[in-house]
Amino acid sequence: MFTPKITVYAHCDLPCGIYDPAQAKIEAQSVKACMQKYAASTDPDFKARAVAIKEERSNMVKEHLWVLWTDYFKPTHFETYPQLHLLFNDATKLAGAAGTKGTNDVAVADKLLGKIDEIAEIFWATKK
Repeated sequence: MFTPKITVYAHCDLPCGIYDPAQAKIEAQSVKACMQKYAASTDPDFKARAVAIKEERSNMVKEHLWVLWTDYFKPTHFETYPQLHLLFNDATKLAGAAGTKGTNDVAVADKLLGKIDEIAEIFWATKK
């Protein structure tokens, strides 16, 4: 009576289309902008606010990347793209304390954006 008549298999938590690396990229661009504004300012209060916002946005980058890593990408993706785990690890570290949270160096933000672009390229290849 309670046995399902149809078995359904979902690729992800909800129908595909809810995941997008653009969310991480937008936040990473905000991180970079905060760094640039920090460098251009001489106002210590403004600089403190820029750092606080940069760190908050860096956390958001990590959150968006973790959702892609753990919820969207499946074992078959990691088989097809064996560099994917290392790519996510590198990107989340670049958004962490050893990366954009720990520095105001725009070059670090550029590296983070590059990693996100690499992830996005793989992401879109899996959506074909």
